[in-house]
Amino acid sequence: MQRPRLNWFASFILAAILYAPAWGATPALPGTLNYVEGQASIGTQALNAKSVGSVNLQSSQTLTTETGKAEILLTPGVFFRVGDDSSATLVSPSLTNTEVSLAKGQAMVEVAEIYKDNLLRVQEDGATTQLLKNGLYGFDANSGDVRVFKGEALVQDGDQNIKVKGGHELEVNKANGKLKATKFNKSAYTESDLYRFSSLRSQYLAEANGDAAGLYAGGGPGWYGAGWYWDPLFTAYTWIPGDGMFYSPFGWGFYSPWFASYSPFYYGHYYRDGYGYSYAGQARPYYGAHPGGYVGRPGYAAPRVGSGFHSAPSMGASHSFGVMGGGFHGGGFRR
Repeated sequence: MQRPRLNWFASFILAAILYAPAWGATPALPGTLNYVEGQASIGTQALNAKSVGSVNLQSSQTLTTETGKAEILLTPGVFFRVGDDSSATLVSPSLTNTEVSLAKGQAMVEVAEIYKDNLLRVQEDGATTQLLKNGLYGFDANSGDVRVFKGEALVQDGDQNIKVKGGHELEVNKANGKLKATKFNKSAYTESDLYRFSSLRSQYLAEANGDAAGLYAGGGPGWYGAGWYWDPLFTAYTWIPGDGMFYSPFGWGFYSPWFASYSPFYYGHYYRDGYGYSYAGQARPYYGAHPGGYVGRPGYAAPRVGSGFHSAPSMGASHSFGVMGGGFHGGGFRR
């Protein structure tokens, strides 16, 4: 009777070791390179796949792409992605004051969780944009556009402070006149190269979360709370929340260890995306370690609810996750 328990414990320890930062990965800080493809560099240092997880963009250093793309981590749950022919400088890497300056090209920021003490800002063409809520934000330094697909931002340009809500954009490089946010058609941008790249990265990172979260059930070895965790299968850091479940702006689920391991299945919920379409479907948590003691890897892809931008489905879990302004109160998008 003791051998199965010993085998299970040995398997758990081995899995935890494998999921510790490996392959040269260092503890993730704001500015950590999490993905790169094509031609990209930091100063004179060319980046490649071996740079992922082991190279940090330091304060005042600039990430530059030619025909290539890159993803860096900001605060836990926040991903900064640049497209082709782009240049971004890390102004401040502090957890409480994280700031990036986009000098050329395009960038997208995916915010799956933001705390009240996080100060997240992006500079562009003399204006500073503070990201206020979970969501998806687009920046184009070539045209001076700040675009809020979902969420809310505060743009400071000179003596003007303009709040930009979801579905609105602002052109910050106007020579004169009062700046005003205007509506834009989200669907017109969903086929852009950077948008599709960001959506795919979001899916991969959610799958990595499902692969790793269950290993830390019950506060397993290596668990230190919400944050970035290295996943060797995806050779990248993924985000694991401390409690409940969160949805990315693209609809992919990020699960805490408790939720990944012990939550039941949920079926038959209706939800509406940002384009006004309703869907009926299911949200299914990953299973890593579960109450029976089995340690395994997820057997299916990351669950996605609907498509595009939506409110997450309501769930009748023991933590009383109810729909609160478009997400989960206590375990999802909190407003």
